[in-house]
Amino acid sequence: MNLQSPQPTQRLVSLDVYRGLTMFLLAAEASLIYDAFLEIFPEGVTGHGFFLQFTHHEWNGLRFWDLIQPFFMFIVGVAMPFSLNKRLALSEDRSKVTLHILKRCLFLFLFGTGLHCVYSGKLVFELWNVLTQLSFTILVTYFLLRQPWKIQLGVSLALLALTEILYRVYNPEVPFEHGTNFGNYTDQLLMGKINRGGWVAINAIPTAAHTIWGAICGNLLLSAKAPSEKIKTIAFAGIIGLVLGYGLDWAGITPIIKRISTTAFVFASGGLALLSLAFFYWWVDIKNRRKGIFIFLIVGMNSIFIYLFAEVLGHRWLFQFLEIFTTGFLSWMGFGEHGLALITAFATLGAMWGLCYFLYRKGIFFRI
Repeated sequence: MNLQSPQPTQRLVSLDVYRGLTMFLLAAEASLIYDAFLEIFPEGVTGHGFFLQFTHHEWNGLRFWDLIQPFFMFIVGVAMPFSLNKRLALSEDRSKVTLHILKRCLFLFLFGTGLHCVYSGKLVFELWNVLTQLSFTILVTYFLLRQPWKIQLGVSLALLALTEILYRVYNPEVPFEHGTNFGNYTDQLLMGKINRGGWVAINAIPTAAHTIWGAICGNLLLSAKAPSEKIKTIAFAGIIGLVLGYGLDWAGITPIIKRISTTAFVFASGGLALLSLAFFYWWVDIKNRRKGIFIFLIVGMNSIFIYLFAEVLGHRWLFQFLEIFTTGFLSWMGFGEHGLALITAFATLGAMWGLCYFLYRKGIFFRI
């Protein structure tokens, strides 16, 4: 049993697993695995409810897939104290680290807006991608990293309060209705349009709390406190987040809506992100359970690369390429259309995992 606190430049294996599992699930989505399962298990068929969890909720409610982005943004926050300490140990120059963060945020913003051009097949200016939001949340979190955790927490709560106020002041009657909310208004100002699915660019403000909370946990994990105390603290915070999030929703005060990142959603999803970190830290680093984690580790080591690859080439090229062969070789065996789609989806995921494995074996890790 490993009861040692991580050193300032030491990698946290549990965080790598947490990140890797999140990215693996994203790669599976880009491989169209969940779409294939929903075709096999349509509405009214046993199993449909389970696979429906791998889609975003239409509006007021929370499904498993609504947690993937908060997990990703939270994980980035947890990693930041480790990354900052490592860079300071190598260069001992805070100004160089700040310049690196600024460049990183610029690249994330450009990648995020560039992906929307890929989605649209033409040049567009849209700010709904998770990477554009990360470019903001990372910057805010970076300038808070050296502050006491109470100040970090206070800023995160202030950002949530600001979001709540802006929505309620803009449209007091129905503050969280799609098409007439404050997020839609800001999108009209920034981009001259609103998202048909209800996503809004202003989500970057409330979701900054996820990254800030992650950084608080990262600093806690780097501290000299006993591992058991760290787990209890993180788990307790997670329970508080769940109670606040679902309490606001059930009391009819603020609904849980992922598409506009309401305060209730941020608390609920943040609570689950905290509880997940507590579990992975306990299972992987404390209990030293390493069996079966390799499949996720190598995906997490190239997280930004596999995300961009999956979004740009996953179901837009790789799936169609592999479909030529899966259909050509297996259609004569009696597999139906949905069965062939599922086989192709798993082949696509396997190919993307294989690419991550190849990069791992070659020691190639993409960083920004």
